[in-house]
Amino acid sequence: MKQRSILLLLVVILAAWCVPPVFGQATGTVKGVCKDTSGNPIAGATVEWFAQDTGRKYDLKTNAKGEYFSLGIAFGKYKVTLLKDGQPLFNLNNVPVSGDETVQDFDLAKEQAAGAKAAGVNPEEVKRRQEEAAKAAKETNTVKTLNEKLAAANTASTAGDFDTAIATLTEATQIDATRDLLWFKLGDAYRSSAIKQTDTSEKNKRLASAVEDYQKAIDLKAKANETATTKNPDATKQLSAYYNNLGDALAKSGKTDDAVKAYTQAAETDPASAAQSYFNMGAVMTNTGKLDEAIAAFDKSIAADPNRADSYYWKGVNLMGKATLKGDKMVAPDGTSEAFNKYLELQPTGQFAEPAKQMLASIGATVETGFGNKKKTKK
Repeated sequence: MKQRSILLLLVVILAAWCVPPVFGQATGTVKGVCKDTSGNPIAGATVEWFAQDTGRKYDLKTNAKGEYFSLGIAFGKYKVTLLKDGQPLFNLNNVPVSGDETVQDFDLAKEQAAGAKAAGVNPEEVKRRQEEAAKAAKETNTVKTLNEKLAAANTASTAGDFDTAIATLTEATQIDATRDLLWFKLGDAYRSSAIKQTDTSEKNKRLASAVEDYQKAIDLKAKANETATTKNPDATKQLSAYYNNLGDALAKSGKTDDAVKAYTQAAETDPASAAQSYFNMGAVMTNTGKLDEAIAAFDKSIAADPNRADSYYWKGVNLMGKATLKGDKMVAPDGTSEAFNKYLELQPTGQFAEPAKQMLASIGATVETGFGNKKKTKK
């Protein structure tokens, strides 16, 4: 009985030896280096290995040296595509993966040259195309970096962290000092931060930086507009905005005459937004007590936009500043009641509606509804 059990065990063992071995799917190794048309490594790219038989896909990332590597790629033939930011740069078909290590490099300069040679393009043209492609790639990377910094600076400014915004935008101008928008935004950050300063010298220092940066933005934008083959309305509006913000920084610095020049330039640069520029000028004149200049500025604002209600109100306020007393009666210059009534016509419930009515009452004028239907004010 014991001998029979031993024989049975030997039969089972022998049977097990006869079972064919089960192996996993055969896999290989792939690797390579990716270079752009300038011969520089393409970092952060994706090398897609697509199995043409099974449809299986492997996405391999390149490191800072443009290198990629992977174990465990199933045997077969693959379509291999180099992609950057989701955009295909080059692809190859029927690339085999077998037991040996598969090396598949991507050298876009060589691929471009080979393609050009096949198309009958001379070497000089190939070089020119490569240089243009390299320049375009560099521009794309620069723009991406600058946009990221602009976004970060905007987030910081919105949160009131102007120092971080200033530091971020300063870095951006060091990357590329030819971008007018960077200097404009940097000027905005300095100007906005200045009003938060309790130290007068620091406030003035930041305002001076804002003025300098706005001027750089203006010079760059004006030069670009002059050399442009076609006039861009948006570029003109941007330049006008640059002048407007420069005017505000100058006004806050106490340089009223220079501020007026900046606002005038803003109005002349973009007549479509002149009403705002002249209104800003009028506000500066009002704050400095220059009544006649303020009235003239608000008149220009009204001429540019007859429906700008605030211009009528502040014109009336400055006219009231020229009112005189005759006995116990206040006499305002001609046009005062018309200015306030026009404001009320345009903004009957506006923020200055009650002050306008009160000033009309103080000079014994009528409040007109519909700017024509007169109603006596109560005394």
